[in-house]
Amino acid sequence: MKKIHLIAEIGINHNGDINLAKKLIDEASLAGFDSVKFQKRNIDKVYTKEFLDGARESPWGKTQRDQKNGLEFNKDQYLEIDEYCKKKNINWFSSAWDIDSLKFLDQFNLRYHKIASAMIVDEDFLNDSGSEYTFNINTDVDFETSMPSLHKIDNMCEHYPALKIAYEKFKTIYKLVNQDYRGNHEDNEYPF
Repeated sequence: MKKIHLIAEIGINHNGDINLAKKLIDEASLAGFDSVKFQKRNIDKVYTKEFLDGARESPWGKTQRDQKNGLEFNKDQYLEIDEYCKKKNINWFSSAWDIDSLKFLDQFNLRYHKIASAMIVDEDFLNDSGSEYTFNINTDVDFETSMPSLHKIDNMCEHYPALKIAYEKFKTIYKLVNQDYRGNHEDNEYPF
């Protein structure tokens, strides 16, 4: 029997604080998790200028841009995370929200890639990442499929042929399990 690989979602819950990130890594390690997952995005690629210039009070300033920048780690901080996770003997990886972030994460030779769940419905991102990267479905890439419709997941699989093979194996089970949530309509999104 294969061991289940447990992943602790840190995301941006570190609040831009490397010491808090290390505490979260410590807790995940103590709890027996195999990996921790962060999020990485180039805010200028993911958000519009209008959105980023919008008002938002936060510990980092008065705009959405200030808040989003405050939550993003830079290269030195990711190097620190990389070293810390090696010291703690726990894997780390990150959800990439754009191609720049996917390329940025490549420098760390991570065991896993995670395409942000919000991005599996972004046709341009799928085209770019699907042509730029050849993923091994057993070790390299993870797509979260809890929110999009089956139609959108099918569309995503068209960009990643190896993923389509694996997806077809559990698609029937997915339909049966999620029937209660979707009300038998494949294109309905989850209500939460």
